[in-house]
Amino acid sequence: MNEIAPTGKTQLITGGAGFIGSHLAQKLLDRGDHVLIVDDLSTGNRANLEAILGHPRLEFIDGGVEDDRLVAEVVGRADCVYHLAAAVGVALIAKQPIQTIERNVYPTQLILDRLGERARRGKLVPCFIASTSEVYGKNPKDTWCEEDDLVFGATTKPRWSYGVSKAIDEFLALAFHKERQLPVVVGRFFNVVGPRQTGAYGMVLPRFVAAALRGESLVVHDDGKQIRCFAHVDDVVHAVVSLVEKSGAHGRVYNIGSDSPISILDLAKRVIERVNPKVDIKYQSYADAYDESFEDIRRRVPDLTRIKETIGFVASKNLDDIIDSVAEEMRQSGQL
Repeated sequence: MNEIAPTGKTQLITGGAGFIGSHLAQKLLDRGDHVLIVDDLSTGNRANLEAILGHPRLEFIDGGVEDDRLVAEVVGRADCVYHLAAAVGVALIAKQPIQTIERNVYPTQLILDRLGERARRGKLVPCFIASTSEVYGKNPKDTWCEEDDLVFGATTKPRWSYGVSKAIDEFLALAFHKERQLPVVVGRFFNVVGPRQTGAYGMVLPRFVAAALRGESLVVHDDGKQIRCFAHVDDVVHAVVSLVEKSGAHGRVYNIGSDSPISILDLAKRVIERVNPKVDIKYQSYADAYDESFEDIRRRVPDLTRIKETIGFVASKNLDDIIDSVAEEMRQSGQL
């Protein structure tokens, strides 16, 4: 196959060595863009970029986006910014709330400040700010839409520090759109899954698949009746790029994910059915998994009306496709 002609555009991805970031980088390279990745590898993994590290249109910088000089340099070169760098996973958040807050808020402010400076000089650079379904907190609605209230728990519960810090990111992004006309899009991710995702930070589906492949019991927290929706990373990345490149989407917040709910217990059963019928399920309390202060969200289902109306979003992969793709990649890579 012939090489796609370069577009000449430079796409900056912070956190580009992470799970979602590495898939985004591959997509942008495949269509002919130049890709500039900044990642300090604190939760990202250089192995995620193994297939593209030698690409002539990829530049990788091992550094953190809390470095104001580095941010000024890379944002100054970018034609588009995808800010994905953040603290990730409920396990990390529960153990390191200080890092969660610092890594989520300050770098976003730095990036938006630099983009705001470019906007004042007449250069409007599109930007995607990655947020999370965690911002809805404990909102009791069965299905969450972007205009719903954010309902957080007590400050004595560290898990809410993640949602609150990402909500601040959203306020900042929308303020820059209002005051500086910055073409920014905020995306709230709902359980994005797929190949190259690790269960190290509490992500449930890769944790289940890895255990099944090892012939171990699948550990379900609490009663397993928590409701979640799972979207394949390819569908999510396609949605992210489509939103950033649609001018009518700028200045708005979008739920991004699947709206097909399943309980965590049924997810475990589905993984067992498709990956290894010989393993069983064991239950673990939140206190044993995290600590006594941990508080969970029982139901997390997005309303996808806005993203469907804006870009015609339709998921191409169902849950069985996702489980199969994760298991196949783990078998091939030995990531167990």
